[in-house]
Amino acid sequence: MEELVELTIDGKEIEVPAGMNLIDAAERAGIHIPNLCYLKGMKGIGACRLCLVEIQGLKAPVIACNTKVKDGMIVNTKTDKVQEVRKFVIDLILSMHPLDCMTCTKAGKCNLQKYAYDFELKESSFTRKKFGYPTDAANPFIMRDPDYCILCGRCARVCNEQGTNVLEFMGRGVESRVITANDKPLQESGCTFCGSCVDACPVNALLESDRLRKGREWNYKEINSVCLLCGNGCDITVSTKDGVIQKINAGAEAGSAEKYICAYGRFGFDCIGAETRLTVPMKRVNGELKDTDWQDALAIVSEKLKQAGKEAGFISVAGIGNEDALTLKKLARDVVKTKNFDTTLSLYADSESLRNSQAANVDNADLILLVGLDPSQWKRVLPALDAAVRRRVGRGAKLIVVNSSETKIEEAATIGLKGDEISILESIAKALTEKGIKADRRLVSSVKNAEITEPVEKAADLISGARSPLIFSSPALFNASANIALLKGKVISVGLESNARGIALMGLTTEGKTYREMINGRMKVLYAVGEVPMVKRPDADFLIVQNSHMTELAKQADVVLPSATFLESAGTMVDYMGRMKYLPKVIEPQGESKSHREIFTGISKLMGTPLKKVTEAEVGKAAKVKTKPAFSSFVKQEGLDVSPEELIESVNASVINGSRLLWLKETEKAIAV
Repeated sequence: MEELVELTIDGKEIEVPAGMNLIDAAERAGIHIPNLCYLKGMKGIGACRLCLVEIQGLKAPVIACNTKVKDGMIVNTKTDKVQEVRKFVIDLILSMHPLDCMTCTKAGKCNLQKYAYDFELKESSFTRKKFGYPTDAANPFIMRDPDYCILCGRCARVCNEQGTNVLEFMGRGVESRVITANDKPLQESGCTFCGSCVDACPVNALLESDRLRKGREWNYKEINSVCLLCGNGCDITVSTKDGVIQKINAGAEAGSAEKYICAYGRFGFDCIGAETRLTVPMKRVNGELKDTDWQDALAIVSEKLKQAGKEAGFISVAGIGNEDALTLKKLARDVVKTKNFDTTLSLYADSESLRNSQAANVDNADLILLVGLDPSQWKRVLPALDAAVRRRVGRGAKLIVVNSSETKIEEAATIGLKGDEISILESIAKALTEKGIKADRRLVSSVKNAEITEPVEKAADLISGARSPLIFSSPALFNASANIALLKGKVISVGLESNARGIALMGLTTEGKTYREMINGRMKVLYAVGEVPMVKRPDADFLIVQNSHMTELAKQADVVLPSATFLESAGTMVDYMGRMKYLPKVIEPQGESKSHREIFTGISKLMGTPLKKVTEAEVGKAAKVKTKPAFSSFVKQEGLDVSPEELIESVNASVINGSRLLWLKETEKAIAV
C-alpha cells in the first residue's frame, strides 16, 4: 500500500502519494499551476520557471515540477510574487515569438496563448527579436518552425525518453534551438515520424504538415478510439470537422508510458479516401469485375455458400472487432454449417496462449522481461510496446531481454540473455527456485539439469527482488514464460494484430481446416475477410473478398464486398494487455460500404437463418475467462515463425499504399540503399 502525505495547496487540504511533485498534487486538488516545459510522467527540469510556488517556511519560491510533496506542507500558487515572475517570463517569451494568434493553426490549444490571455499581455514590453530560422517542411508528416519554438525542451525529452533520439538542443541562451543530428531534415535523421513531438509541443513549433487552413481547434470534434493497425491497439484521439478526419493524436492517459502512436496510426487515415477504396459491391462478368448492387452481390454469395455447405471456408484477419468475429463465427458454423473458419492469428499464435494471458498495467511494472519478442519503432513491429518499455526503463524499471537473435531493444536492457530461449527460461526458473521461491514440484523437476550462468543469476536476482515484474512473451514461448510467472509476476502473450486476444476469446478458431490448409488446399468457396496476407488467388472454385480497399487478391475475386474501415464502424476489441476497449463510429462509411457484421447478417437472412445482433452481454461473457496459471512443459511451439514485419506490412498494405505512408516507405528504402 502506497504511503500518503497530507498537505495544503491554496487553502485546500489534500492527501496524495508520497514522492509526487507539486504540479501533479495540485492537479488532484483541481488547481492548475502554469507550466510550459513539464510533461506528466517525466522528471521536471524547471526550464520555463513558470511553475514557481511559495511554500510556507521557505524564503524563496521553488519550482513545482520537481519539488516533492511533504507531510504538513503549505503551498501557495498564486501569490503576488509568483504571479509577477510568471508574467515576466511570458512577457519575455512573447518578445521572441510570432504574435500571429489570429491565423496561427495552434490557436485555441496553445499554452503560451492561454497564459498571455491570463496575464492580459497583448504584446511584449521588451524589444522584439526575430531569428528567421528556416522551416523544415521537406516531408508530408511534420512541419518544424523554429521561430515559434519557446525552448521548453518537451519535444527533445519525449523523443529521447522513447529511445528515438532524433531531436536535441544546439547553441546557448536565446539563440538555442532544437535540431536533428547535423541539422538534417527529419527524413534524413532517423525520425520514425511517430509524432510524439507534435503531441508534446505546447505551441506551433511542431505541427502536422497538412493542418494549415483545415479549421481551428475549436471547430474540431474530438473522439476517443483505438488504432487497429497492429498488435498494440493504441488509444487514439481522432479530430473531425464536417464528418472528415483532420488529425489523429495519441489518446492514452497523460503521463502513461503507453501515450504513443506510430506513423501508421497517426497518418494512415489518408487511406480512407484513397483511389483504391471500395465503395460498391462488384461481381465478375465475362472475366471482368463490374459494379453491382448489394442485393445482387449478397444473393450470389448466399447461393454459393449454400451450395458449398461444409466445403466452404472462411478466413479473416485478426484486426476485426469482437462483434464482427462473433457474427462471422455464427455465420460459418450455424448458417453455412461449416467448421472451416480461421484467422491470421493462427500464423503466429495459438488461441490458448492468448486466452490464458493475464491482465496487467505496464505503468506499474518495475521489471520487464521480454521473451522472444523484437518490438521496434523503426520496423514498426509493436512500436508502442518498444516505446513503453524504453520509457519505463527511463523511469527506473529494469529490463531483461531473452532472445535467440540480436534485437535493438537490448540496448536499453539491464541484462541481455542471448541464446536458446527455452534453455534460458529453464535456467532462470531454476535460479528462482534456489532463492527460496515456492514452486510446483513438476517445475522443479523439469529444470533440475539447467545450467545457471552469472548473467542468469543476475537476472534471477532482479526478478526475485522486483515488486511487480511483468513478462511480455511471444505466443510460441508463452507456456515456458508462464512458468516464470508462476514463480513471480504476470505474463502477457503478445499477438501481432490488434484484436488477436479478442479473436481468441470470441472463439473464432477453426473446428475444421486451418487458415494455412484453406489457402493451400482446394476449397469450393473461400470467403476472405479483411486484408489477408495473400497476393495469389488460392485454389478455390469461387472466391469472395470482403475488404475496404481493392487489393491484389480482390482483383482476382469472383465477388467483392466493400467493408467499412475500423474508423467507420462501432464495436469493441480486447488489447494485448487484456483491456476491453470501445471503438465508436468516428465517421460515416464511404459510398455503400458496410460494417463486416452488417454484411454477414445480410447473407444470413438470404440463407434463411437470420442472425440476431450480437449484444454487449454476449461479448462480455465470451471475454470473461478465468485464467488459472498451471505448470506446462518448457517447450517452444512450432509453426508460428511468420515474419512479424512482413505480416504487419501485408495486412496494412492498403493503408500504406493509399496514404502518405507510401512516401515514408519509399524514402526509408532509398536511404537504406
